[in-house]
Amino acid sequence: MLMQVGLNPAAGGMPGIPDELRDRPPRETADTGREASTLAKCLQQTSGNPQTALNTAQRWRETADSDLGLAQSAHCLGLAMVKLGRMNEARQAFELASAEAPKDNLGYAARLSAMAGNAAVAEGDIEAALPLLDRAGGMALAAEDGPLAAGLRVDLARILVRADREEDAAAALAEAREADETNAEAWLLSATLSRRLERLGEAQSQIERAALLAPRNPQVGLEAGVIAAMSGREADAISSFSSVLEMAPDSVEAQRAQGYLDQLRKPSPE
Repeated sequence: MLMQVGLNPAAGGMPGIPDELRDRPPRETADTGREASTLAKCLQQTSGNPQTALNTAQRWRETADSDLGLAQSAHCLGLAMVKLGRMNEARQAFELASAEAPKDNLGYAARLSAMAGNAAVAEGDIEAALPLLDRAGGMALAAEDGPLAAGLRVDLARILVRADREEDAAAALAEAREADETNAEAWLLSATLSRRLERLGEAQSQIERAALLAPRNPQVGLEAGVIAAMSGREADAISSFSSVLEMAPDSVEAQRAQGYLDQLRKPSPE
């Protein structure tokens, strides 16, 4: 049934190693010289030989002479732990890295706290993840980094939904939209959650905003169709579902859209 559609599990789940925990440098750094080179080397090692990366990070911590060096060595240590499947230790390393990050680089500290939260999620410890993700978003807001704050609040909202805290998730998504009005994902997930909460008027305005920002996103078209169907606007629902088939005919969203179209077009029993 259309009513049963929820937040996209493919986007919100954490199968295997979460994307945020993959071996990549921070998206915003104050790296210079030797520290940048050491971080790059250590992160590269996590991909091919995590045990070597673990040893590199531990040696680095013994000689680091700055807050940034300490934070980055713990960052690499955490990623090596992730690759080795040691998620609890990874979470502890990322928490340490976040605490050690320079006070003038809140963006980096926020990302590290988010990585700690994602490690907790990967370990299955949702309750431990929530305060870490909440803290990450708060630091990004304090840093006045709107795009980062929006992304982290979206991450928090996904986990709050998994914890059956939908009203708190709605509040997190409101903060995401306020932090970055151009974040299409925040508007899409807001629409999905509003629809699940049977707030169809809010859902409609939110999905319209998402469609303006991401008109070619099949997830937006699919959600727009579900909202229209639940609102009794069958013609609009058929139009939205049909657009998904045109935009992304081989996608999972297209398969679902076709199923909904079949439901809507099924003759009513006499």
